[in-house]
Amino acid sequence: MTQSLPEMVMRDTKGASTMRQPEVRASRTKRETAVAFAGVPLFADLPRKHLRWLAREADELAFDPGQEIVREGSLGETLFVVMEGRAKVTRNGRRVGEVLPGDFFGELSTIDGGPRTASITAVTPVRVVRLFRRTLRKLLEDEPQLSVKILDGIVRRIRQVERRSG
Repeated sequence: MTQSLPEMVMRDTKGASTMRQPEVRASRTKRETAVAFAGVPLFADLPRKHLRWLAREADELAFDPGQEIVREGSLGETLFVVMEGRAKVTRNGRRVGEVLPGDFFGELSTIDGGPRTASITAVTPVRVVRLFRRTLRKLLEDEPQLSVKILDGIVRRIRQVERRSG
């Protein structure tokens, strides 16, 4: 698959870019985060107890307008779920879409640690929940039967992308 999540959630909009470190906040609730993770196709078939575990392991970041959330080409280790706000998706400096609350990005990097295929920059104040690759790996080591559910989620996502691009 050559498309990344940002390509999968493409929406046309416009915006600007600057850089700053995100604010780390602890205001999210575990329940809110578990619900957000349930909306990610990778995790859609996971039992509630595993979604709650992922929620406990995740953290939250807040970005101001213009702050870069991820940079194209940089190695990735995290998946993000947008809880609030709007961010633009750019590839090779060209705007290709946006992400909104409920959207997610970085799932491929969470699995393989590979480079980001697009940059994501906050257009409005953005709040995201972040899940690290090591957390997902630990879950799969502790509960290997969940690997099939995760694979099902990946296949579902690939098929969704193919339908959009076909």
